[in-house]
Amino acid sequence: MSLTAGIVGLPNVGKSTLFNAITNQKILAENYPFATIEPNKGIVTVKDERMDKLKEMYNPERFIPTAYEFTDIAGLVKGASKGEGLGNKFLSHIREVDAIVEVVRCFNDGKIIHVDGNIDPIRDIETINLELAIADLDIINGRLERVSKKARTTKNKDDLLEVEVLERSKKALEENIPLRRLDYTEEELKLIKSYSFLTLKPIIYLANIKEDELIEEDNEYVKAVKDYANKEHSKVISLCAKIEEELSELTEEDKKEMLDGLGLDGSGLERLVRATYDILGLATYFTVGKDEVRAWTFKKGMNAKQCAGIIHTDFEKGFIKAEVMSYSDLIEQGNELKVKEAGKARLEGKDYIMQDGDICHFRFNV
Repeated sequence: MSLTAGIVGLPNVGKSTLFNAITNQKILAENYPFATIEPNKGIVTVKDERMDKLKEMYNPERFIPTAYEFTDIAGLVKGASKGEGLGNKFLSHIREVDAIVEVVRCFNDGKIIHVDGNIDPIRDIETINLELAIADLDIINGRLERVSKKARTTKNKDDLLEVEVLERSKKALEENIPLRRLDYTEEELKLIKSYSFLTLKPIIYLANIKEDELIEEDNEYVKAVKDYANKEHSKVISLCAKIEEELSELTEEDKKEMLDGLGLDGSGLERLVRATYDILGLATYFTVGKDEVRAWTFKKGMNAKQCAGIIHTDFEKGFIKAEVMSYSDLIEQGNELKVKEAGKARLEGKDYIMQDGDICHFRFNV
């Protein structure tokens, strides 16, 4: 399944430097507002040690890890919801992503201009979040005006429910509460899905810090961001965008040496990808063989039939059974034959809830 995260933030907070790092693409990263106008898109493969082990075991002709699309979206300024800066162009780009990665500047550097003149990460966060909330309110107000009249006339159950949900959403936004903090039912989420509300999208705050603060815990800016994020149950990741860019230029061996030298057990990108998977409730299953070893991303809670459809719609339409073994059982037993002899290979039906690390072969007939 195609998954995207949008990298956002005020101008000159390190968005484009970070994007260069995670996709190893040389896009424009200059010290002035709106260096990024059109969104840059890049694909990053998801590092998964299980895939490396499966590659060793099967020596396949093709090796396809999961991938994630990151979109570097132009800098936002106060008043964007009313057309300031890049205005609605920014907002239209961000509506297309699954999750938001909000880069927040948490370091002082007089050589790098801040659009508001000084460093204040909470002000920066609230500037962006307010603009997203205003944009959502504009949609809600427009829709309420139309659907309320219809609901009063027809008394249609779905229309009445939509009015109720929109009014509750409007009240929350007016109280500075993002929609992702509300408890919607599945039915309610279906009703409002088409609106692509910005504040309903899960968010990760990315605290961009200096290199010499990577292993320290006393950055007051970062502490403030974490306190803010905790209140809305969001995640915070600290990294140095410049270091991530340098790491992206290195071989795996040199990268490990640099990380060891910095006292880090992994890159910020790896932590970001894991956090994004977590907030979106994602997991991975595998298909294996001499021709191909491949990882597939799915939403936790999906059944075998739905997961088969990720490979091809025909697999879902003609689903018969799924031959399933777990990655841990394969590693423990050493090969597929021993997994079967140990009675740990299973035939599962369409309602089987897929688990992270399942290795599957789907039987289907169309």
